[in-house]
Amino acid sequence: MKTYEEMLKEARQGISETITKESRLEIPIPQSFIQGNNTFITNFTEITNSIRRDPKHLAKFLFRELAKAGHIDGNRLILQGKVISSLIKKKINDYMKEFVYCKECNKPDTRLEKEDRINFLKCEACGAKHVLRRI
Repeated sequence: MKTYEEMLKEARQGISETITKESRLEIPIPQSFIQGNNTFITNFTEITNSIRRDPKHLAKFLFRELAKAGHIDGNRLILQGKVISSLIKKKINDYMKEFVYCKECNKPDTRLEKEDRINFLKCEACGAKHVLRRI
């Protein structure tokens, strides 16, 4: 007769790695490069599609947080000024913590709702609703 630990070990070996991953949401790494005095994020719409957010909302957040002007040009975001890629990645992670992940269950299954002039983060997994700051 097998012990519980042996059966558990055997069961874990049969599970693929994709199921055992901690995070279900895989955010693409921002691909950025500096050309002249501008910084280009070439996979910007890919990032916004993966987190299910409006590109204008994330762009506005990045403009404020990085204190840079810029605009969306097709699938890419153009920032006026030189910004290193590690800082862009950090700011996108800050955005995720504040505007994507639920404050109660910490799942990314959320959407932004606007009631009157107040923005809310509504979780589709647990039903929690939190007030968000304005950008």
